[in-house]
Amino acid sequence: MADTIDPARADDAPLTTSKHPSAAVKTATAQLGSPDDGDADTLIGRTVTIRRPRAELFAYWRDFANLPSFMDNVERIEVLDDRRSRWTVKAPGEATVEWTASITDERDGEYIAWATEEGADVPNSGRIEFRDAQGDRGTIVTATILYDPPGGFIGKVIAKMFQREPAIQARRDLRRFKQLMETGEIATGARNQRLLDEGKN
Repeated sequence: MADTIDPARADDAPLTTSKHPSAAVKTATAQLGSPDDGDADTLIGRTVTIRRPRAELFAYWRDFANLPSFMDNVERIEVLDDRRSRWTVKAPGEATVEWTASITDERDGEYIAWATEEGADVPNSGRIEFRDAQGDRGTIVTATILYDPPGGFIGKVIAKMFQREPAIQARRDLRRFKQLMETGEIATGARNQRLLDEGKN
């Protein structure tokens, strides 16, 4: 029996938690769109609650030049126009991968959806959503990404070993985004390591 997700019976749980991964990828492809090339077959999703207003978070994220400030593996983003950007991202073995992404859908203050254009080193599409948290607790930020890992399963394993796998990075990047937006800085272990090296900690 083929895996399917019946919209009439589906709950509000994220697609990334589905017990039917192939059906979740198919549904995500229909909802998010598909990159122009590749066979995007890996779906990830991460969520964080940030104690800042939704409009502020959306505006910061929408200025793509801000993203390398908290996305550890993103070396640079060149904004090409109001809908397109060129990304250069660290990969395992001191390599980099590149792609051009286009905004496919957007609602001010609520979400941004994108898909890579033809020729992407890592074909991907996704959506970042901003929703008010209950009880005046800030904003719920959810990233959902559908991608085609370079090198298939083996490439995914290697990326995971080098901490460059998108599921790992999405979790870390959202955590850093939360720190930056709530405190104005991103906590690192650099100072503590220096103090340890100097014998002061």
